[in-house]
This record gives sequence, structure tokens and C-alpha cells, in this order.
Amino acid sequence: MNGETRTLNLVQHHPAEGPGAIGDWAVSRGLTLNVFRADLDQLPPVSGAPVIVLGGPYESNAGPAWLATERQWLAGSLAQGAPVFAICLGAQLLALSLGGTVRRMDRPETGWTRVKFADGGDLKVLEWHEDAIDLPPGAQLLASSDECEQQMYRVGPTRVGLQFHPEWNAASVAILNAHFAEESPLPREPQDSAAHAVVFDWLRATLDQWWSAASGKH
Repeated sequence: MNGETRTLNLVQHHPAEGPGAIGDWAVSRGLTLNVFRADLDQLPPVSGAPVIVLGGPYESNAGPAWLATERQWLAGSLAQGAPVFAICLGAQLLALSLGGTVRRMDRPETGWTRVKFADGGDLKVLEWHEDAIDLPPGAQLLASSDECEQQMYRVGPTRVGLQFHPEWNAASVAILNAHFAEESPLPREPQDSAAHAVVFDWLRATLDQWWSAASGKH
């Protein structure tokens, strides 16, 4: 990939879980997101191109038939050296592809949660998951919470997995609450714009770092 590449593939798994703040980051960096809906049998070509893989309300160890197809696509792309930035379900699929495992937690982790980073920092982020990742070989643990140790990991400079949802902004939460109704454990009161702004600052810096490393591989 050279400096003129201005597109980035993104895999979405559910109509109510879109790019959110990742879209804002992409616009600010002059990037066009090519969005593929895996649940509608849309996937990018198997290649070494960078890709962002979002979350979704599915079982990463089983799930619908199209999820098995996606796992094959992801394994093929990783074999070609693809940089991957993966969130929640995406992070679980990435871990499975790299030799890790995914297991059910004793109880779900939902709502605003404080994660602590290995470098000593911390961040309040949104969560909604029932599964936890056992890291693949060679993975570096980057963040943990009280309920779930494996909140963020990296395998080399270009494969990053997040269990939490920094892409969920106030609009994302409204869409999720409208779609899932009483099933949604996310906040329903007016959103804390300052908290979302802090998360977006972190997401922007983290995606910049990943995109720089990903661009250097191509």
C-alpha cells in the first residue's frame, strides 16, 4: 500500500452496529470506508489489505452459517498478512484465527466500564458482551477491566483486538437501544458528551497508530 491509498475495508455484522465514530475518524483522515455486511454475505476479497472488523450479537464459536464463511475469509486474509483492527465479536474472531479461544463469562459485562491499560492509563468505555478471550500465542495484553482481563490485545504491530466499543458514540447508543429495546443494557439517559469525547480522542489516536503501521506494510 502506498501513501495514495485512501480507502479502508470495514466488515459489519448487524444493521444496528455500524462504524459509528470510526466513520468520523475516517472522514477526518480523508479515508473512504468500504463497508461490507457479512450478515448479508458481503465480504472483501481475501487479500493482505487492512480491514476493520466490528462486533455483533452472535456466538463467535458457532453462530449463523455466514459467520463460518467469515472465519474462513479472515484466516485467508491473515495468511496474506492483512492488518486487522477488530472490535468485540471481531476481536474474538481474530483471536480464534490466531490460535486463541473464546469462552462464556460468568456474567455479562455491560454499560460504561473502566478499563486499565498496561502503560498505567485508564479509560471509561462502553461494553456489551458475554464472552471472554483467552489470548492467542504471542499476543500482548494491553488493557483489562475488573470483570474481564482481556480487554485489548495486540499480535504484532498490525493485529489489534478490543473487547470494548470505542466506536459507539451517542448516536450509536440510540440506534442500539431502538433496535434491541428492553434487551439493551446500554444507557438510556442523555449521553455524557464529555465521556464520548474522551473515548473518541483515544480511538482517533489508536486508529492513527494502527493505520500508520498497516500502511507501512504495503
